[in-house]
Amino acid sequence: MMEFFSQHFAWMLDPTVLARQTLAGVSNGMLLFLISAGLSLIFGVQRILNFAHGVLFMLGAFVAVSLSAQWGESGAMFAWVLLAATVVLALVGGLIEWGLLRRIYSAPHEFQLLITFALVFIMGDVVKLIWGNEDRSMTAPQALSGAAQTLGITFPNYRLFLIFTGVVVAVALWVLLHKTRWGIFIRAATNDRAMLGALGVNTRWLYTSVFALGSALSGLGGALAAPVVSVGPGLHVQIIIDAFVVVVIGGMGSVMGALVASLLVGVINAYGVLAFPGWSVVMTFVCMAVVLIVRPWGLFGSPE
Repeated sequence: MMEFFSQHFAWMLDPTVLARQTLAGVSNGMLLFLISAGLSLIFGVQRILNFAHGVLFMLGAFVAVSLSAQWGESGAMFAWVLLAATVVLALVGGLIEWGLLRRIYSAPHEFQLLITFALVFIMGDVVKLIWGNEDRSMTAPQALSGAAQTLGITFPNYRLFLIFTGVVVAVALWVLLHKTRWGIFIRAATNDRAMLGALGVNTRWLYTSVFALGSALSGLGGALAAPVVSVGPGLHVQIIIDAFVVVVIGGMGSVMGALVASLLVGVINAYGVLAFPGWSVVMTFVCMAVVLIVRPWGLFGSPE
């Protein structure tokens, strides 16, 4: 027993390692939150499982890489790159909803899944046609490079920036959903879309704005991830799997659930790499299975 503990969990006795892995898990979780929040928001309002959400994340990363190469890598230009990637993906998402998804809301769910699944291949090939098959990289701005002393450990500044950005986005989403008229419509649509339309709300444009917001969050996540991941045509595969796991754990349609589940998945992955290196990926799905056994509708979800 002692040998098993020393082999897999001895690192827990080192506060420095524990703090570093916790911060790493939180930073990864905040990055995952940006994509899963949009995915959960879209499902909550439109009842569509958007398989193409990961491709939008990848597209945001490619846009950021291209704009960074053109505009430079200073701190001010990096802020403009993030804004541009967010706006571009909002426009792309709005066009997808307006030109395609709006026409199939009354179709069976299986048909909607096939449409978004087809978008994965179509947009994936478009990315290859524009940027090629080679992996690309992007350098973080000088102001965010290096490392800082935090909680007695040395931790990369850019990772701290990811945590800060995730907190800002989470607060902004809460204010948007709970303190604005648009947010009231969104929460009403989550509970009863038919009644909202009967009250005279233009649900078509509401759906377009929700899909655009979800796509914008995905694009922002891709742009933020560009300096810390290898940006290539297969970037969307793993991120969409993790995003769906987060949405299921947090509860379908719950943005707060997406935040909590993203942090939970990020920390579990960070600890799992040290405790069980060969099984770290499996631990995320074990967590999802446990949650579904206890609460089949997720941590913050509600039964239909």
